[in-house]
Amino acid sequence: MNAAPDPSRRSERARVAVLDAALALCRESGLAQLTIEGIADRAGVSKKTIYRWWPSKGAVLLDAVADLASRTALHGDTGDLAADMAAQLNNVVEIISPQDTSPVAALVAEGQRDPALAASIREQMIMPSIAGFEERLRSAQRVGQIPENADFGVALDLFYGPIYHRLVYRLGLPDEDEIRTRVDHVIAGLRAMG
Repeated sequence: MNAAPDPSRRSERARVAVLDAALALCRESGLAQLTIEGIADRAGVSKKTIYRWWPSKGAVLLDAVADLASRTALHGDTGDLAADMAAQLNNVVEIISPQDTSPVAALVAEGQRDPALAASIREQMIMPSIAGFEERLRSAQRVGQIPENADFGVALDLFYGPIYHRLVYRLGLPDEDEIRTRVDHVIAGLRAMG
């Protein structure tokens, strides 16, 4: 019986190359054309190296998107909730672009077919992102920017739902002005609840 791979032995260079290759290839051609062979070739590693660490192309793409999101879609806290949410949502839009070959859209679609991948998406990306979002809203509550009784679940849906709705139905992603307008409306709605 083979032991589980030791994460400390994985080459960081190879890991980064694989993740970068998966994102680039998905953006260029979409998930349907993404293959382990293509990722290995672009990354300059063997297929065996990839399969040692990831069971499927969906798992590679999930790690790639989660890694990108952890570096670029953080919830900042400058003290200005509207500015912070607008910046964060603009980063989300940047990550899910281009719309036609979005790695995020590909993951969402693949997760609909693969319950194990869907669970991994929730664990690795969605739940940590929600935790960061909720902490940012708690910070806004502490300084009186939104009321203590603000419903975080409703706020989450109002901030992010329109972006994913537009992504899934290919309605065009919002630009910075549209995002700022939506953020202002959501915050006004949250304040009206108090």
